[in-house]
Amino acid sequence: MKILFADKYPSKQLAQLQSNGHEISFQPDLQADDIAGAIAGYEVLVVRSTKVEKPTLDAADQLKIVIRAGAGTNTIDKQSATEKGIPVCNVPGKNAIAVAELAMGLLLAIDRRIPDNVREIKDGLWNKKTFSNAKGLFGQSIGIVGAGAIGMAVAERARAFGLEVIMIEKPGRSPALLQKMQSLEIRTVDSLEQLVRNSDIVTVHVPAAPGTKNLVDEEFLGWMRDGAILLNTSRGDVVDEQALLKALDSKGLRAGLDVYKNEPGASSGEFESELASHPNVYGTHHIGASTDQAQAAVAEGVIEIINAYAEGSIINRVNQ
Repeated sequence: MKILFADKYPSKQLAQLQSNGHEISFQPDLQADDIAGAIAGYEVLVVRSTKVEKPTLDAADQLKIVIRAGAGTNTIDKQSATEKGIPVCNVPGKNAIAVAELAMGLLLAIDRRIPDNVREIKDGLWNKKTFSNAKGLFGQSIGIVGAGAIGMAVAERARAFGLEVIMIEKPGRSPALLQKMQSLEIRTVDSLEQLVRNSDIVTVHVPAAPGTKNLVDEEFLGWMRDGAILLNTSRGDVVDEQALLKALDSKGLRAGLDVYKNEPGASSGEFESELASHPNVYGTHHIGASTDQAQAAVAEGVIEIINAYAEGSIINRVNQ
């Protein structure tokens, strides 16, 4: 098959696909607006963060499948793909460790004000008195919204830091998941409100979907304790950014964010965000899954999807 990679992808797995007889075009610098002019003749399109919009799908003359090398697919126009009969597939769970590591990194950075420490000491300032003021993580409570692979990976790491982990009680969970939750001594509550009100830290790990859009809204933020910490390494649409801006000021909340609503459509570009610029926010560049370990695991997942499709089956399809 002819496969277009419009994002970064490990060379080892590219070579593996070529050795399997596929024709590979590796164009990681393609922007979202460029793919439409490059897609003709390709049967498979693989992307990471680059958006796949309707003009791209309209320009595709041979496209049979779109693969998101990662879990979230909100950057792909799934409705247009469905109308054209093009499956959209993802690689869930493979980047859970990397995202969990970043969530914990943001949490530590906020608690100890690490970026501010680094900036001032590089500027030749010694300010031990100011930066000696921190709560520490041990003994605090962290509410995890979402008990998927990433949420559970965060729970494991949070427990190692001595945090009490809180999740929402939900019926129908697998015995394996329930056993893991029990082994981690995770406390469950009956509602999202209870989780938020009982947590010093709230971290969100849910997919982008109609039911999760603006999940973190004015009401949610109103439940949070004054001075609490919010982490979002899932999707920007999950947070009502204007509501969060108000809460940062009115409640002294602090936030660690890896995702935003108005992210550029490609891996580089100009970015203006009132939220990211707020002094109570530590932000990163949507890099949650960007470790060598995670990308190798995701790349293997992409190969599984391509091999399955070549044999006549579709796995991890997210559109109908």
